[in-house]
Amino acid sequence: MAIENAIFRRTELLLGHAAVEGFSQRRVIIFGVGGVGSWCAESLVRTGFRHLTIVDSDRICITNINRQLMATTKTVGQVKVEALKERLLSINPSANITAIQQIFSEDTADSFTLDGYDYIIDAIDSLKDKALLIEMACQTKAVLFSSMGAALKQDPTKIQVAEFWKVKGDPLARALRNRFKKQKRFPKRKFQCVFSDELLQNLGHNATCGTEQCMCPKSAHGPGDPSLMNHEWCSSKAQINGTLAHITAIFGFMLAGLVVKDAMKPKKD
Repeated sequence: MAIENAIFRRTELLLGHAAVEGFSQRRVIIFGVGGVGSWCAESLVRTGFRHLTIVDSDRICITNINRQLMATTKTVGQVKVEALKERLLSINPSANITAIQQIFSEDTADSFTLDGYDYIIDAIDSLKDKALLIEMACQTKAVLFSSMGAALKQDPTKIQVAEFWKVKGDPLARALRNRFKKQKRFPKRKFQCVFSDELLQNLGHNATCGTEQCMCPKSAHGPGDPSLMNHEWCSSKAQINGTLAHITAIFGFMLAGLVVKDAMKPKKD
């Protein structure tokens, strides 16, 4: 604990001992630890959150290096959640980090005890899975914060926060709302989203994994299931868009900031 006290001395100086103690008790689960979720996890651990569960099925690809915290030339091929866990524990060895290499989907949703968390962070890319997580999270007592699309953006000053139904100019939010309306199944409560209304176009060649431009080994993809180890994860995506580290990181830091702000509120009896 002496090391922890030293690590968070500046946090305690700004926010007070009670706040830091409160952070250490909160339980957070992050779905998707790519360009957004990895930076969110880093910020939370550096701020004093000790109980994090990180969920992602993928392995690190060489094309992740431009924006994902734990992606380096030395970690290509490693399981993302395991590489991130190692990084987070190097920051605070006393942290309790649970790494789950799994996709959140209809098939796996019931394996997650969402009611056991104080905060649920949605940084999922898949529209179908994202909609399901939002729907399920809003049925719990946990506070949900969600990231909308962080690709095709360059201007950090356009990144903002709004309640889901008030997000404007974001194609992912629009697609989610249309899906909820079509299915006539809506989130049972409001939740805050990080988004940007900037929308650029890809200017470069849209290379995918499995091409010589990527040079990413097939073994660098797929969940732990041996039958999926040769799956080319990136090339299975319908669309691959350009992204920048400063944008995805700000998205992640803003999500972490929302958690910190909420955790600072007085507890209700």
